[in-house]
Amino acid sequence: MGLFKRNPFGHILFVKKWLIRILGALTHRRFRGFNELQIEGSEIIKNLPDNNVLFISNHQTYFADVISMFHVFNASLSDRGDSIKNIGYLWNPKLNIYYVAAKETMKSGLLPKILAYVGSISIERTWRAEGQNVNRQVKMSDISSIGKALDDGWVITFPQGTTTPFKPIRKGTAHIIKKYKPIVVPIVIDGFRRSFDKKGLRVKKKNVYQSFEIKEPLEIDYDNESIDSIVEKIEYAIEQHPSFLKVIPQDELEEKERLNRELRDW
Repeated sequence: MGLFKRNPFGHILFVKKWLIRILGALTHRRFRGFNELQIEGSEIIKNLPDNNVLFISNHQTYFADVISMFHVFNASLSDRGDSIKNIGYLWNPKLNIYYVAAKETMKSGLLPKILAYVGSISIERTWRAEGQNVNRQVKMSDISSIGKALDDGWVITFPQGTTTPFKPIRKGTAHIIKKYKPIVVPIVIDGFRRSFDKKGLRVKKKNVYQSFEIKEPLEIDYDNESIDSIVEKIEYAIEQHPSFLKVIPQDELEEKERLNRELRDW
């Protein structure tokens, strides 16, 4: 790799590699130390092609969700199995991983700008801006940027566009799936909202049961399936359909966290 080789968005890969290494080292204990991330399905990652893969996930914090995915994806590609033990997997990270994020979020400070360089596809939200509800047209340049990222590698997106659970799936994700025909891999995360603050930068509680489930790719008829049908599949796949809505009893959460502590100490 040439020292100043760039990706399609103009980011220098050598710089991006070192940012991933440094940020990975700084955040590793958030998922294996303060907490113990329980991973399922990492073998699915190893069998994916190098590009045109779209990961869809529920959303619990601004940044911790994506950071955990960088850890899990790279660990899986390095034959760690369902574990992120030993961060040596970050020495040669996969550099063509991108994630969709709100432009205003990624410009809100130095750290978000650094995280943006790591792989953000920053888009303008059509329904929310600066804390206010808005209604504006999708920018075609944003859609093209997601297509460019899919052509180069893997893209992570949060189809609800918010960390509030059980909000509607944005149809834009279904349109992207119809247009670019990626392999669509669902991910379901849990416990991040309890262990981190809303931004996902501060640990607010330790020994929280965190889970990270990678599911088999969705079966989609790209040419004939309707947008509404794809939206419904996404809702079920990331467990944000109203039928999943339930309150987990406090004693069940406490038992999961007790087991999490035992696993961590084992």
